[in-house]
Amino acid sequence: MPKIKTNRSAAKRFKISKSGKVIRTKAFKRHQLTCKSRKKKRQARGNFVVDPGDAKRIMRLISS
Repeated sequence: MPKIKTNRSAAKRFKISKSGKVIRTKAFKRHQLTCKSRKKKRQARGNFVVDPGDAKRIMRLISS
């Protein structure tokens, strides 16, 4: 049986933390930032943990 390939689009969007949680970044922080409020841009900073239900599917895409 052949090996399963890693989904490259998912691998670029998600990372695995040392404790095994799936980490993501928030959306809407790439362009057209002048029309967005400071609050919206500030809340889009940093990394966030993916919900457990989605994390299971993402792990299947990433870990191969």
